[in-house]
Amino acid sequence: MPTLTASPDRPYVLPAHTPITKPMPPRLSPDSPALTVLTDFQQVLPLTVPADTSVVDARKVMEHAGVRLLLVVDNDGDCVGVLNARDVIGGRLITQAMQRRGIDREDVTARMVQTPCAELHALSMERLAALSIGQLVRELEAYGDQHLLVTETDRLGHQRIRGVISAADIGRALGSDVATLPEARSFSDICRVVLGHEL
Repeated sequence: MPTLTASPDRPYVLPAHTPITKPMPPRLSPDSPALTVLTDFQQVLPLTVPADTSVVDARKVMEHAGVRLLLVVDNDGDCVGVLNARDVIGGRLITQAMQRRGIDREDVTARMVQTPCAELHALSMERLAALSIGQLVRELEAYGDQHLLVTETDRLGHQRIRGVISAADIGRALGSDVATLPEARSFSDICRVVLGHEL
């Protein structure tokens, strides 16, 4: 079959199997501004699930969106915790919730296995803006978290979640495929395994 060439002057017929261009993630260095690895909720709508969502449905949301973290919200839309992929793939927390309440897996909700806000680490937008990626990872090296919430204070003095930073996103941005490094899942692992050198 002859190869079809694009015509610059008029529409044309595509081949049956045509590849799709995908955005290339930015290649950054430890000296790049830490803001470059922020998923900013002013630009990207956060993925949320109500607290009474079943973990089965939450997992479907994650798989469909290609994410590993969901914000768990109350009836007012305020964040009450986070749900990460480990929580919904069938880990210890789901088993404990089933045994403690005598329920089936389908009845386990996000609220039962979430990490509540009171147990999460966060960093202010102002502090993040002052850091490089290397400095950020160094500051977070002591934590085993996969994600870090970033907060801001509004004009009335109320704290809001502005965005999230993923350890995996930092690894990819620095040119390392963390999917091939199963041990590199947290900020401390990124510092040790992905960066692999003194920051």
